[in-house]
Amino acid sequence: MTTIGEVFVVTSSGSGHLFPCIELCKKLSLRNYKATLVHPSNTSAALDSALDDQRHLIGTIEITAPIRGPPTSNTSPQQMGVELEAHLSGRSNGLNLAHPMCAIIDFQMGWTKHIFWKHKIPVISLFTFGACAASMEWGAWTSNANEYKLNPGQSQTIPGLPEETYIAYRDLTRHHNRPARTSTGGGDGPPKPGDQPPWVPLIEGSIALMFNTCDGLEHPFINYLENQIGIPVWGVGPLLPDKYWASIKSNTLIHDLQSRNPNHLTNQSEDRVKQWLDSKAQGSVLYVAFGSELSPTKEELKQLACALEEIAYPFIWVTQNRLNSSENEEKSEGFFGLDDKIGERGLIIQGWAPQLLILSHKSIGGFLSHCGWNSTLEAIGFGVPILAWPIRGDQIYNAKLVVNYLKIGYLALPSGSPEMVKMDLLKGIEKVISDEEIHKRAGILRAKFEQDFPATLEGALDKFKDFVKEARV
Repeated sequence: MTTIGEVFVVTSSGSGHLFPCIELCKKLSLRNYKATLVHPSNTSAALDSALDDQRHLIGTIEITAPIRGPPTSNTSPQQMGVELEAHLSGRSNGLNLAHPMCAIIDFQMGWTKHIFWKHKIPVISLFTFGACAASMEWGAWTSNANEYKLNPGQSQTIPGLPEETYIAYRDLTRHHNRPARTSTGGGDGPPKPGDQPPWVPLIEGSIALMFNTCDGLEHPFINYLENQIGIPVWGVGPLLPDKYWASIKSNTLIHDLQSRNPNHLTNQSEDRVKQWLDSKAQGSVLYVAFGSELSPTKEELKQLACALEEIAYPFIWVTQNRLNSSENEEKSEGFFGLDDKIGERGLIIQGWAPQLLILSHKSIGGFLSHCGWNSTLEAIGFGVPILAWPIRGDQIYNAKLVVNYLKIGYLALPSGSPEMVKMDLLKGIEKVISDEEIHKRAGILRAKFEQDFPATLEGALDKFKDFVKEARV
């Protein structure tokens, strides 16, 4: 069958970028596009298993690239993306290949747009986080939020955005630049409210924007960005594996190793995790995970351990410690003594955890989360209420979406006081597990996810197809 045309998809490093880009490639290939994934060399291991049976449908180009973000002064620009430049130059110099329709670029890889422009290939920027976070960053910047004169307890709405997604005094004083948990970098951290979002210069020159979200979840935020930036904005997600959607529709467990073989170290097998979950009552388990890059402070983790010891509910706590590290403080201290006290009531996972399996299990009653976007989408799809503990960046705005706008969660630390961490957590855990109304709302949103997908995605890709076709004429 003749393809419509070739589309390049450029991903950054990290599972939160790579996996959505792979899913986008799959969706494009199923619509008869030739999808070519351009990826940093350090993602090759994860790529092979994630492409699974569609590897023959998706082309790949491995490039030299910084681990995160644009090239720095320590990186020779001539070394960046040389493989991509060579590929595109080869096409122009005699290879009998049709001119690509466009390049869809993860905004963190925005520096590659100049390579595509050199070969007259239009660029669409892809956000792997949500439209609410981008809207609030844009709105805070354009409304000069850093000049707001707020007192403790006060807040300010952003013109054009839902009133529930306001800028609070706490947002202006919050310490955003938390240290990264891994050695993969992360720059100087996200901007404070009112500063220019770092993605603004990276998307300049784009003919459209794509977000890993959908209209049913973030319609007003998608519309806001389209009106503000003046180019088409499409929600092409949620970009999650086919097995995820099959699990939601059939109300069955999903096994991570069948959809995303992580090749990461862990102290608990997927079978062991399932066996433990099977032994717990429906809706009784608290799942605790903060992603792979950021973490609460050591003192906050100590207070979390105290709270988990005191609650009556069973729990799973995922700690992203490298098992081969000799400086693993939590391991040497027995996770603040917690693992010696909890017995079978708790399961502590070091390293990788089968998150899709956990969230899809009927015993899960709440998710204490940093509100990373992929984790947030996964929990929403499975109808799991969220106890939001955002640490920095888009997580803070994702928490506002969950708690204030969708009303399917609570803030983990509403007092904002270091002395109240344990008490805040005890109250929050009780509410997120036992509040029937919040579980009802989470269930309604899950059903909406099930009903809307894939129709909303197909509608967005139809708009993409028509727009790109018209842009080429």
